[in-house]
Amino acid sequence: MRRALFYGLLASLFFAFTFIFNRSMNLDDGYWLWSAVLRYVFMLPILGVLVWRQKGIRKVTLEIKKQPFTWLLWSTVGFGLFYMPLSMASVYGESWFVAATWQITIVAGVLLTPLFGKRIPVKNLLCSGIILVGIFLLQLSHVRGMETDGLLTALALIIAAGFAYPLGNRKMMQHACAELTTVQRVFGMTLCSMPFWILCALYALYTNGMPSGGQAVQSAVVAVFSGVIATVLFFEATNMVKNNPKQLAVIEATQSGEVLFTLAGGILFLGDALPAAAGMAGILIIVVGMVLNSFWG
Repeated sequence: MRRALFYGLLASLFFAFTFIFNRSMNLDDGYWLWSAVLRYVFMLPILGVLVWRQKGIRKVTLEIKKQPFTWLLWSTVGFGLFYMPLSMASVYGESWFVAATWQITIVAGVLLTPLFGKRIPVKNLLCSGIILVGIFLLQLSHVRGMETDGLLTALALIIAAGFAYPLGNRKMMQHACAELTTVQRVFGMTLCSMPFWILCALYALYTNGMPSGGQAVQSAVVAVFSGVIATVLFFEATNMVKNNPKQLAVIEATQSGEVLFTLAGGILFLGDALPAAAGMAGILIIVVGMVLNSFWG
């Protein structure tokens, strides 16, 4: 469990690059849909090389052939319907605002537990609630200055992404062969999400033309840090505790660390304003929630 917890926290550090660079690309007038598409386009060859070195390409393709619809469906949900709305949400505010609101996925993961034949871990749900209170305080000052339409749109997009990510991940853990390594499973999901991303790329090309070189470079960084390193670490952590709903809830709650890392990165690199006193109190509450969640897990 300690190793899984460490992997989860380390993943949250690398996931923070998603929010920082997505916001940076939006500030540079990069189209949000290209940011989403390019991340997975760059991920595919990187993961392909890693799986090839494991001599696992054939193993992955054989597994996909056994359940092609399952792989296509849950890969699209877990990667496509997760990252497309999350990228779009970055249009509506600072990087830490999106990262903070994204923590709804912690509660979503707990609420999805009955779909897999297990009871909701009540203590973990309470801890998730504490974390969300902290997140509410953290973004309170930002919400006050935001138009209602933009706020509601951002919330709807992030809630959709927040449920899609754990649902797709857990479904693939349930259906994928246990002999597949985490890297092989992530590669298979990336490969099977490509039809979705190709459609998105065609739409982006038609409406906004080709992405700029700067956006491509930043998307490549996101692909390496968030798409490969963070995703593999997080999926490995969840795989370690997949049969224990309490510990799984703890690992999924480590994603709240993204808020702190993104806040620091946004201030240092994007010139984001510091949160007000209520925001600082929110950070403390988030940390308390994470500690309690780890203790009860």
